Amino acid sequence: MIPLQLRRLDNYHPFPGPVVLVIMDGIGIGKHDESDAVFLANTPVMDRLFREPLFTALKAHGTAVGLPSDDDMGNSEVGHNAIGAGRVFAQGARLVNDAISSGKLWDGAAWKNVINQAQSGGTVHFIGLLSDGNVHSHITQLFAMLDRCAKEGVERVRVHVLLDGRDVGEKSAMSYVSPLEAKLAELSVGGKDYRIASGGGRMVTTMDRYGANWQVVERGWKTHVLGEARPFSSAAEAIHTYYDEDPAITDQYLDSFVIAQDGAPVGTIEDGDAVVFFNFRGDRAIEISRAFDEDNFAEFDRKRRPDVFYAGLMQYDGDAMIPKNFLVQPPAIDRTVSQFLCANGVTSFAVSETQKYGHVTYFWNGNNSGYVCEQLEKFVEITSDRVMFNQRPWMKAAEITDATLDAVSAGNYKFIRLNFANGDMVGHTGDIAAVRIAVEAVDLCLARLLPAIQRSCGVCVLTADHGNADCMFTEKKGKREPMVAHTLNPVPFVVKDFSGANRLNLEVPAAPGISNIAATLMCLLGFEKPEEYDPSLIRIA
Repeated sequence: MIPLQLRRLDNYHPFPGPVVLVIMDGIGIGKHDESDAVFLANTPVMDRLFREPLFTALKAHGTAVGLPSDDDMGNSEVGHNAIGAGRVFAQGARLVNDAISSGKLWDGAAWKNVINQAQSGGTVHFIGLLSDGNVHSHITQLFAMLDRCAKEGVERVRVHVLLDGRDVGEKSAMSYVSPLEAKLAELSVGGKDYRIASGGGRMVTTMDRYGANWQVVERGWKTHVLGEARPFSSAAEAIHTYYDEDPAITDQYLDSFVIAQDGAPVGTIEDGDAVVFFNFRGDRAIEISRAFDEDNFAEFDRKRRPDVFYAGLMQYDGDAMIPKNFLVQPPAIDRTVSQFLCANGVTSFAVSETQKYGHVTYFWNGNNSGYVCEQLEKFVEITSDRVMFNQRPWMKAAEITDATLDAVSAGNYKFIRLNFANGDMVGHTGDIAAVRIAVEAVDLCLARLLPAIQRSCGVCVLTADHGNADCMFTEKKGKREPMVAHTLNPVPFVVKDFSGANRLNLEVPAAPGISNIAATLMCLLGFEKPEEYDPSLIRIA
């Protein structure tokens, strides 16, 4: 094993206070026009910081975070992977695409078990997010698996669709359901029976994360497994009915539904079936995977647990082995910032609210749960509110700030990291007024944090993992379309040194991205970067 000991910088003088990394989730650098809620918000602290000499913009999407192309928006998972790992790893979408194109997916043991279940008389079920957002899933990957099922003679397939409206247009469900229905009809020949069986909006059905609201998963279980939800003759009928009943509703909040024929659901999950969860991103796939995999499951009453072969498209938690079976190997992220810091005796503190807690812990640590060294690290989770985020756009920013202030004043930690979820979670609602409040709440918290870091003679590093609040609508031919997805915009990066212990110079490499932040943190903590890490954004003169 390559040692984790770091060489100390020769000309470094220790900062009296901590290095504090503030990640403003979803706050990118937009066009500075009326579509840009970050620009519209009253943010005197950010405005001042963005004029600091140690300021630059970083790429936080596409190939800079391991996604297939620069048309792919970044997201919190890959963003925190890149920041915490110090270099770029091929991520979920690219890994799955490669496994499909090379044929490795079909040659794997998990896929062969799926086919064996079908050849023994079982139905193959696919559950996942139906869109081309490429954040949690991609419809073309589902289509490839459907085609492969047909090629291998699978007679009966059911698809359980989770509607997006978050990483894609907010009312774009039919753009994905219509081609899926056409694909299933095309494959339903020669005695094959391929259909949509159930569905619902992603924020109310199945795709909860971090234990924020297990009722979402329970609703998904009842819908997909038990067939207990409002019945319709087709997914299209369900979507149009919900639109008619509430014209303001968006896809991510559409109620659960099942497809029924002759008064009975067409696709409940039964003993002997195979189930594939076709999301590649982990955070919103772990809880439903636990419901299928765990013998002693206690989060809700499953009523019945069918004896099925369950597989994730990827393994969503490598430490906890969730799920046990998976189709594509996840990226093997090693030698993370936390591993290096712990090996070199650096104390650290991490805090966020439930919605982003896993990002400053699990994703930061290369998709690994738990502590690297419990004696040197402390993690704090602030419980998120269980309301639509535009109803309380301040979220838990104040409580995160309180915990951070306590950590700074305690003087026990040399490195502190925190995530303000507001810009991203409220940004996804499309409510511009609420998004402005969300951004302003973050700015108010910065106004509380910076004086404390200054009193401690520490350093603040301010950045984001991707954009969102920086673009709330697009315009085509004079018509505005709401934009609730992440953006392709760069994100801010600022170093504010309150100690003067070292002379810091900005040294931006070609095509800087958020993976450069890790080496920067190590420099600020007095270490030379590991050889494999991307270059630091500063140097000590």
